[in-house]
Amino acid sequence: MTDAPAYTVVVPTIGRPCLAECLRALAAADDHAPHEVIVVDDRPEPDGDLPLQSAGPLLDRVRTLRTCGKGPAAARNAGWRTVRTPWTVFLDDDVQVLPDWSRLLAEELREAGEDVGGIQGRLRVPLPPDRRPTDWERNTKGLENAAWATADMAYRTQALTRAGGFDERFPRAFREDADLALRMQRAGWSLIRGRRVTRHPVRAAHWWASLPAQRGNADDALMNRLHGRDWWDRAQAPRGRFHRHLLVTGAALAAASCALTGRRRAATVCAALWTLGTAEFALARIMPGPRTAREITGMLGTSVLIPPLAVRHWLRGVVRHRHAEPLGGAG
Repeated sequence: MTDAPAYTVVVPTIGRPCLAECLRALAAADDHAPHEVIVVDDRPEPDGDLPLQSAGPLLDRVRTLRTCGKGPAAARNAGWRTVRTPWTVFLDDDVQVLPDWSRLLAEELREAGEDVGGIQGRLRVPLPPDRRPTDWERNTKGLENAAWATADMAYRTQALTRAGGFDERFPRAFREDADLALRMQRAGWSLIRGRRVTRHPVRAAHWWASLPAQRGNADDALMNRLHGRDWWDRAQAPRGRFHRHLLVTGAALAAASCALTGRRRAATVCAALWTLGTAEFALARIMPGPRTAREITGMLGTSVLIPPLAVRHWLRGVVRHRHAEPLGGAG
């Protein structure tokens, strides 16, 4: 594999225990080892050492940086801007590359044409074999079809420089990868899917985890501002249920307004529409799942709250980013 281009791995982390498994798996895939592994510590206040010893034979190639809670986009930027190899490979700290990962990556880098700016790895999300997956597990499973996800994404370092890197106005691990991919393509680079496979386990989450996830609607508003309303198709992103959330929330507000103004019949109709929309949403989440009492209770409660939260965060994003301009250097 000595004729394959050199690469550096950048792993942003907030100190989760899964980082140890990530580094251990990377060390086990040693056919074409990385020139360097840059672990970017994005903990606001580090309360202990990172498990770097898990890198084993790669430990002497591990270098750490600190970004103090600036978010994954800023952490990846801090990492790749110090890279000295032709390629930069981004891995999330909750993934585990397979044993043949580096061999397949070497083949992909060697075969990449000069116009190829990025090569995506294939994510595999294992689900429990003995029961139906929960709503959270099914959402994580959707990463298998996500385009240009930086959970495992190799970018030509020169292309990152020309595109300006990640846009740090995206504060979460959401849409910052799609934004970069669209700017890469606009700059003339092609992005392709590779053959290497990376395992992405489902991390443990509370039953209400879908509620804070609604903050991502603000990032969708930023994407609309930066890339136009057709960015969904160009980024190969699923549309989701936002328009239904907008209708359900509108029905709830209309019911309250009509009730306050004494229009009882209209209030009843709007309340019925809200009830039907909420019930449909809850059933759509409950029926494919394990249907345990805990799961059903969680789905019922969050299905009531998700639509107004989604709309609230989207409106907040529209207002906050109303004057946002595309990141410099995208052309």
